[in-house]
Amino acid sequence: QVQLVESGGGLVQAGGSLRLSCAASGGTFSNYAMGWFRQGPGKEREFVAAVSRSGGSINYANSIKGRFTISRDNAKNTVYLQMNSLKPDDTAVYYCAAGGSSIATMPTLSSLDGYWGQGTQVTVSS
Repeated sequence: QVQLVESGGGLVQAGGSLRLSCAASGGTFSNYAMGWFRQGPGKEREFVAAVSRSGGSINYANSIKGRFTISRDNAKNTVYLQMNSLKPDDTAVYYCAAGGSSIATMPTLSSLDGYWGQGTQVTVSS
C-alpha cells in the first residue's frame, strides 16, 4: 500500500510560481509511474503531467506545456511539479497519483486505480 502526501500549495498572484511536492511511502517508489492531476471548481478532474519510473519519459497536458515541469527523485521517494507563469485558470486542487509501471496509463488513470494523495489547494489570483 502506497501513501502519498502532497505539499506546496497556496495562494499566488497570476504570473507567479509554486512548487508542489508529493512524498511517497509504503511501497517501492521506483516501481510506479507518477502523475499530477487537478480539479478546478465545478470542473472534472483532469490530467496535468506524468513521469515514468526512471524519470526518462514525461507527458504533459497541452494546457500546461511550457509552464509546468514534472520531475522525480527516486532516492527521496518524491515527485515534484514546478509551476511557472501561473494563471487564474490553474486554480484547482492538485492531486498526486501513483499508477502502474507504464507512463502510458497515467493520463487516463481513474480514481479507482493506483494510489492517490489527498490533494493540495492552489489558488491563483488575478
